[in-house]
Amino acid sequence: MDLSSGYPFWLIKHGLPYDYKPLQKEIKTDVLVIGGGITGALVSYYLTKAGLKNVVVDKRTIGLGSTCASTALLQYEIDEPLVNLQQKVGLYNAVRAYRLCSEAIDIIETISNKIKFTDFNRVSSIYYSASEKDISFLKSEFDIRQKHGFDVKLLSKAQIKSSYNFEADSAIQSSQAAQTNAYMLAHTLHQYNIQNGAQVYDRTEVKKITHLNDAAEITTVNGYSIHAKNVVHATGYEAEQYIDKKIVKLLSTYAICSEQMEPADLPFGNNKVLWNTAEPYLYLRTTSDNRIIIGGRDENISDSKKRDELLDKKTKSLIKDFNKLYPNSNFKQEFSWCGTFGETKDGLPYIGMYNKVPNSYFALGYGGNGITFSVIAAEIIKDLIIGKRNTDAEIFSFNR
Repeated sequence: MDLSSGYPFWLIKHGLPYDYKPLQKEIKTDVLVIGGGITGALVSYYLTKAGLKNVVVDKRTIGLGSTCASTALLQYEIDEPLVNLQQKVGLYNAVRAYRLCSEAIDIIETISNKIKFTDFNRVSSIYYSASEKDISFLKSEFDIRQKHGFDVKLLSKAQIKSSYNFEADSAIQSSQAAQTNAYMLAHTLHQYNIQNGAQVYDRTEVKKITHLNDAAEITTVNGYSIHAKNVVHATGYEAEQYIDKKIVKLLSTYAICSEQMEPADLPFGNNKVLWNTAEPYLYLRTTSDNRIIIGGRDENISDSKKRDELLDKKTKSLIKDFNKLYPNSNFKQEFSWCGTFGETKDGLPYIGMYNKVPNSYFALGYGGNGITFSVIAAEIIKDLIIGKRNTDAEIFSFNR
């Protein structure tokens, strides 16, 4: 599957920072992780910390799937608002899912410090009304979050103008958010994991998985064998080939990145994230080198050719969206790209075992919270493999 195209900013900025070799021998391991993007890197990190021998393989060059196209916002809010999510999965599970995403942001900061990764920045986030009709919805969303202990404020039109320099009727402000660089975080994690015993191979495509009673035999396209006690699928949308029920709807999303700007010229300042109540929603963030990334304009298409044909049109639309918010800003677009993402029935990821695929675990962080979902998945799967009960596993299970 062609997961992204165009010129993702992170890939242009960093290129191919490390060399990983294809697998060219037969190996044995405790756990094989299929997928070397940010999800696979986090899973490998947790397994390595737990003392489990693990091998990561990816059919692409490391990071060139969805990871390089990620705009890397870290928010505890998932695509399904809490006030709606409670109606789908129950109040306890909805609040717990939001809280786990909030805790995941703290965990990513701790991991970043541990592996000496510096492109992690705490930011404030505002969820603002795209139209006047969304005011009552935002009040309901604010009320349920505040009731359950989330640190939020409800901003008035005047407060939005004063703090963020644009016009909107209402907004929920949260202090619990961050922004990072998923592409380099994945690479830095892999380097740390390798130093601590993990193995990483790219351009190594899995051709066949044979499940045994207590293990799996994996054959690569190039004819090499991997004997693993457990297999973790961290390939996102491509893992659906192993699941015989429909769990995700694939869509296309678009993003643009500006030229570098002077800090004083960033219209909403640095260390702030903006996103709105529109469907699909628009979002904005800054980068460590003072650029603005804008994303959204999603389309209900999964065909990569049709997705790519819309890139120029979507780029122009995103620029117009920005100019409506900040008509006096000198925004000059430098990069644009598009990618595939998925929506589930309730906005939550699928994590854990799928009963028709033995010796295997799935870390499928679908939706706009892929990175925080990946942290949750890595913790749950590590616990399941070592035989430790994880009370949150059922929230994200295939049987929910």
